[in-house]
Amino acid sequence: MRQLATQLETSHATVSRWENGQRAPKPEEVTAYLAKVGGSAGQREQLAELARNPEGAHWLSVGMPEQHRQLAALLEIERESTRLITVSPLLIPGLLQTAEYARGIMTAGGVPTSEIDTRVAVRLGRRDAINRKDPAQLRAFIGEAVLNQLIGSPEIMLDQLRELLKYADQANVEIRVIPARCGWHPGLEGPFDLVGFDDRTSVVHLENRVSGLFLHELDEVKAYESALDRVQEVAMSPEGSVELIADVINRMETTS
Repeated sequence: MRQLATQLETSHATVSRWENGQRAPKPEEVTAYLAKVGGSAGQREQLAELARNPEGAHWLSVGMPEQHRQLAALLEIERESTRLITVSPLLIPGLLQTAEYARGIMTAGGVPTSEIDTRVAVRLGRRDAINRKDPAQLRAFIGEAVLNQLIGSPEIMLDQLRELLKYADQANVEIRVIPARCGWHPGLEGPFDLVGFDDRTSVVHLENRVSGLFLHELDEVKAYESALDRVQEVAMSPEGSVELIADVINRMETTS
């Protein structure tokens, strides 16, 4: 850092404050910094623009090139995370989906056939965050209706529910079902992911059909942490959730 600061003709304390978010660099300082550390021309342009307008809109990715960048960012933060919390009232969370369940969603959702295999592989690759040698802790809140929803076929749903039970046995995974008759809770406003780290502020990830959004400002993160408190209040216990999932599996096996 001292060597970099010398090249930038500033102090190492200033560079440290830039990197820790304690001080906002000017656009020309951002450009100079990125030039020294090997940032691409595109990165320089994008980050310099953020420096010129730090109070501007958050990064909202719309369109396939931006979606690819947004997915790459999601994979990176999940890979570096120590805690993952997902509130998923409508579908099995992406981190816990089987290949055929994910394929069923994409097929019904109109994803081009030529892209499905790649997208499924990427989605399965996200599991590394909870399966690696030093895995992140995952808490997944899943809407009860999701367990009875038919994605793909009854066989695909059975395999998916069995997969949930396998993951529930992992020491770093906690699955909790949100009862259908629990009344209002923030999860009904839409799914969200809260990604936590040991060395920096948590990040909230929101996603819809055509775009994704990362929130990292402290007030925004706190709003979702408060929402999570309410979701936890209405959700079933891990033990009760596992029992309910097992009951749904038994019922499906009996009627199939």
